[in-house]
Amino acid sequence: MDMHEATGLQAQGASDTATELFGSFHLGDDEFALPASCIREVVNYPAKVTALPLSPAYLEGMFTLRGSVIPVVNLGRLFRADAPRAVATDKIAILDFQQVLIGIVFQDTGEILRVPASARSALHYAAGDSHAVIAGTILQDGGARLLQVLDPHALLRIENVPHVLALQATGARLSTSRYHAQSERRQCVSFHAAGATFAFEMLAIQEIIRVPELHSSLLNSELCLGRMHFRGSQVAVVDFGALLQAGEPGKAATGDQRIIVVRLEDTTVGFLVDSVDSIVHFFGDEVLPIPLLSKARAAMFAGCITKESLGDIIFLDHKEILSQAEIVEMRDGHARLYPSDPETATAATRKAQRRVYITFTVETRFAVEIGQVREIIDFSGAITTPPGMPACMRGMLNLRQQMISIIDLRQLYAMPALPDASAGKILIVERGDERYGFLVDHVDNIMTISDSQRFAAPQIIRTGEHDDLRSEMDEMIDIGTDAQRQTLSVFQCDHLLEKLGSALPQAA
Repeated sequence: MDMHEATGLQAQGASDTATELFGSFHLGDDEFALPASCIREVVNYPAKVTALPLSPAYLEGMFTLRGSVIPVVNLGRLFRADAPRAVATDKIAILDFQQVLIGIVFQDTGEILRVPASARSALHYAAGDSHAVIAGTILQDGGARLLQVLDPHALLRIENVPHVLALQATGARLSTSRYHAQSERRQCVSFHAAGATFAFEMLAIQEIIRVPELHSSLLNSELCLGRMHFRGSQVAVVDFGALLQAGEPGKAATGDQRIIVVRLEDTTVGFLVDSVDSIVHFFGDEVLPIPLLSKARAAMFAGCITKESLGDIIFLDHKEILSQAEIVEMRDGHARLYPSDPETATAATRKAQRRVYITFTVETRFAVEIGQVREIIDFSGAITTPPGMPACMRGMLNLRQQMISIIDLRQLYAMPALPDASAGKILIVERGDERYGFLVDHVDNIMTISDSQRFAAPQIIRTGEHDDLRSEMDEMIDIGTDAQRQTLSVFQCDHLLEKLGSALPQAA
């Protein structure tokens, strides 16, 4: 059946108020019908359907279709929990309800039917009856053929319709300026757990570590595996698979397992995951809303990011993963039961010194200790470019009778050139008697940050491949408030100059 035919037939029959258009479908020995007005199209069962944890048993998963996330409902399992799973030969009817799309699995399509009112009958159910999705019946062929009419309103109980519509509207606005606003580019870290791929936004992550020795805790539960020592504190470790009710009891540890240390309000929590995969760059309008059919921890599912090489990634809102009660129990419970010893507390106090940083942008934001920067100047058109200089060199600048080598960081790391280089700034640094200038997009701020907010960069950032400016930096700092927090790589001039080595000309 070509569902595009439904639109034309509907228009043809619009004047006939005694008839209504339906599309028919087959599931086992049963034949169902849906109002043609709610059927967007019929597609083959996709090659990849991503499981969505904490969803009802009748949800096969989700897939993306032309910029929308489609939840796939197995009608057979809606009626009977032990009904067979969908197979590759099945079809999916895409229904449009309140501008939210959902897929219904059938074995085969039928035809478009124009049904007179006399051939229809309505059914009534007691409250809570799962069969209430059957709104009535249609008799065809003189009563020899019976079709069950599905009620789209009963089928499409999407828990987060306002959220889906709001994200769709935001995405539409962002897409118009996406390629003109580099600042909208964001990063997340993808990881594997419970048979699916998830991601935390980079700013949420304090560190990614191998699984250390976990200590038993009186607060141990199916969710909380225990506690670990982390920067002078006792940090609760949560089994991410158990959180999603998809953990395997007694599952053996593997070398790929990692703990992702995440900030949740004023609490630090470690999440045990099966593996950490990659850093993913995305724009705000690439986060597609997920229509949810369950209320269980629904707020944690911020959307879906689809990348050709990585597939569908479930993007998480780290602030909504645990309830406030769970956070308080882990934070206060462990602090009360396992206080830091005096030696650890003294070390933490020593660490809490404060330093002044300059923050600046080269596609993403960085921070550099103010003591490493001699001065900051505007980009100058007086830069000369002698022949034979490396591609990353803008040239030489005569600054108060001293020649300074100007290094274009965007060129060095194959980033797009600044549309207007004259708006850039140059950070002047010293190395012995020599001076160098790093061309950056702009300088943002000067701020004082406690050393307690400075920490080792996750290993996934320090790739060692030197294809990303952040890979040269082995530390990060937190800035901002709890409501608007950012994590910046700490720019270390010596690291970068050592990498460049003999490629730089010696200053005259």
